[in-house]
Amino acid sequence: MSSEQPSVVAVSLDGRHRFSKAPVDQITLIAGHGVEGDAHAGATVKHRSRARWNKTLPNLRQVHLMHAELFDELAEQGFEVEPGQLGENITTRGLDLLTLPTGTLLRIGPEAVVEVTGLRNPCVQIDRFQPGLLKAVLIKAEDGRLVRKVGVMGVVVHGGAISPADPVTVELPAQPHAALEPV
Repeated sequence: MSSEQPSVVAVSLDGRHRFSKAPVDQITLIAGHGVEGDAHAGATVKHRSRARWNKTLPNLRQVHLMHAELFDELAEQGFEVEPGQLGENITTRGLDLLTLPTGTLLRIGPEAVVEVTGLRNPCVQIDRFQPGLLKAVLIKAEDGRLVRKVGVMGVVVHGGAISPADPVTVELPAQPHAALEPV
């Protein structure tokens, strides 16, 4: 993480269930719901694979955040990925999202607050987007555990508009911290 203020690089949404989301000038978060106009918004689970299993579960994946530093890392491996293409709503820079504990509050822009609920679990759709990409974003650490690099998921605690260049402030939960797990 750099010493600069973490910030939003891009915001994206899609009203249909597609892999990639289109970058836009601004998104609006709605408390308890997600990104206004996005197919994954709602109080109950909206991701197709989870909804088929049990559509009454709470939606812990209202907002998908990803760090732009991943795109830099992937470019070094020959992949070309732009904001929104991996399905994220908010692309950040200067914030190590993957090391945040569960329950972290991200204050984004003047009003919005997102509570981090867990890691995004990458799936085969990533390889359909670019062959070999799944192996680059789902790696095994030296201790044998899986490292999921494709961002974090969260729920909207307080709504508001978010635009590129908005600052992101981190508020850690009380100790003891719980490591992020896939949601």
